[in-house]
Amino acid sequence: MPSDLHVHTTFSDGKLTPEEVVAAAKAAGLTYLAITDHDTVDGVGHLYENGLLPVKGLKIIPGIEFSAHHPVHEIHILGYNVDIYYRDLIDKLNDVTEARWTRFSEMVEKLCALGYHITETEVLTIAGASKSISRSHIARILVKKGYFESIREAFDALLQKGKPAYVPHYHLEKEEIVELIKAAGGTPVLAHPKLVGDDALVEELCQSGVEGLEVFYPQHEPEDVERYMMMAKKYGLLYAGGSDFHGYATRFPQRLGLFTIEDEWAEKFYRPE
Repeated sequence: MPSDLHVHTTFSDGKLTPEEVVAAAKAAGLTYLAITDHDTVDGVGHLYENGLLPVKGLKIIPGIEFSAHHPVHEIHILGYNVDIYYRDLIDKLNDVTEARWTRFSEMVEKLCALGYHITETEVLTIAGASKSISRSHIARILVKKGYFESIREAFDALLQKGKPAYVPHYHLEKEEIVELIKAAGGTPVLAHPKLVGDDALVEELCQSGVEGLEVFYPQHEPEDVERYMMMAKKYGLLYAGGSDFHGYATRFPQRLGLFTIEDEWAEKFYRPE
C-alpha cells in the first residue's frame, strides 16, 4: 500500500481543506498521511477539534514544514508527530505568522510600484482560512489577473530570492527548528534536499540534529534518490518522502496518490494514539 508524508491544505497554501485531503487520501488508498502545512499546525488542529480524527482506514501523522534561515539557500525542515498544543511551538508559530503578514503587505506594495495591480484584499480572499500567507498566494493572484501563465513563472520573474518583488522575512534558525520539533515530541526531517541546491550544505545539515532525510520527492531523479539514500544511511537517518501535494492543476501531482512512497518507510514515523 502507498503512503504520502508531505501534504498541504488550505491552512497554508494548499487548495483542499483538511477534510478534502483526508477524503482524497482515502480514495487514493493511502495507508499513512502526514499533513505538513507551512509554519502552522492549524490544519491538523482543525481535524482534532472537529472530531474528525482518528480516521478509519487511514493513519494520520500530525506534521509541519518550517522554513529555516539561510542567506542564500532555501532550507525546509519537516516535523513529524509534533504535539500541536505544545506551548513553545505555538508561541514560535505566532511569531512566524505575524512576520508573514508584514512581509506579504510589503510584497504587495512592491508589486504595485512595479505596475502589477493587486491588493491585499485579493490575496487574503484567495488565502481563505490560511493564516500562513505565502508567496504562492500572491503568485496565484498574479496568474488569475493574467500577468503570468503559471505560479512558477511569477516566482521566476518576481517572487524568488533576488527578484524585484522579493522581501525577506523572519525565519527561525535551523538549529532552533530542530530543537523545537524535538521538544514538541517530534521527528525533524530535512525536506527536498535537491531543492536546497548544494549537496555539501545538505551533508552539513544531515549532521545538524535532523533524524530523517526526504529521499523520495517528485523532483528527485533515480540517481538523486540513490545519492540521498546513501547520504541518509551514512548519517543514520530515516528515509522519508512525499508528494508535496498542493492540489493545483499546474503543479505535479494534481491529485493525491500519483506520487507515493512505500509503507515500510512511512510506518517508521507513525505513532499510534
